[in-house]
Amino acid sequence: MALTALRVEHFRCLNAVDFQPDPNLNLITGVNATGKTSLLESIFVLSRGRSFRAGRASELIQYEADALTVYAELSSGTDTHRLGAEIARAGRRLHVDGQTAALGDVAALLPVQVIDPEIHLLIQGGPEQRRRFLDWGVFHVEPRFLDSWRRYRKALRQRNAALRRQDRREAVMAWDEELINAGELVDAWREAFNDQFHALLSSKSFDILPFELKCSYLRGWKTGQSLPDALADSWERDRATQATQVGPHRADLRFEAGGHALRHHVSRGQQKLLAGALVIAQTHFVVEANQREVVLLVDDPAAELDREHRERLFELFRAVPAQLFVAALELDELPWGTAGKRFHVEHGELAPLI
Repeated sequence: MALTALRVEHFRCLNAVDFQPDPNLNLITGVNATGKTSLLESIFVLSRGRSFRAGRASELIQYEADALTVYAELSSGTDTHRLGAEIARAGRRLHVDGQTAALGDVAALLPVQVIDPEIHLLIQGGPEQRRRFLDWGVFHVEPRFLDSWRRYRKALRQRNAALRRQDRREAVMAWDEELINAGELVDAWREAFNDQFHALLSSKSFDILPFELKCSYLRGWKTGQSLPDALADSWERDRATQATQVGPHRADLRFEAGGHALRHHVSRGQQKLLAGALVIAQTHFVVEANQREVVLLVDDPAAELDREHRERLFELFRAVPAQLFVAALELDELPWGTAGKRFHVEHGELAPLI
């Protein structure tokens, strides 16, 4: 299902943008700080409820405005949907086909991934970004995942609150049953997804990296130990730190080659290339599993990449089963020639290039 119309108002420097994207490829150019990244960001915010850049949602709203709005139309044959988000300084409202909706409803209809200049942090950064990457894939292939993850997070918040209050052990452990039941489901679906995804990832990364990639799922507690036993063994640490130290919220992905963690043994350019391959491989996997098109946002793909790494990354873009929105300074930085639709952003306004 492709994004066929997009309207954005009062989003960063974008005053009022209204355009009809190409179902396959959209190339957006403009000098820095004119709004091309903000356009990609608006699509991401509609799907994910947050920005792929740092900052709070309220910081996306233009200074003189009370709220921002993003409206999109999706179409696939005779099937169409209308999505909308209004973000005010006090909160957020989402709509699907005129009805109030939850973020999960919007995200399911509009799967969005991003490759931006900070994509190397998927390799080099902390585990939270890798968990988000993993969970995006699980969410889009396992419909029951979101409910279990929400149940787990709720039980975790209550358990941690009891630890901070220094409640008796029995009061803290009152949340363990729900934490364990939901946590074991979350863990099982993550592990199953990673097992299936790993083979596809290996084939995609082999095309562009000079080593065989291994992706290991680290569940958040000791291998071979059950979650109930891990919680029991961690009690003294939990009480000392006033926070639950084991469980799916501590999960991670480990990328390695030749027995070495890649975050410590590859260059920045290779990290960016590997992270791009991760996102593209996951896009392939979700599309094949769901038979639903993904929107892939690509911001400044040539940044910090030498010619060889840039050409390898562009080769992956050619075959990705996604509706592409690509932002760059100049069209001659990009490999698509006259394909797709081309737009130029200047002073927060978008215009087609003929």
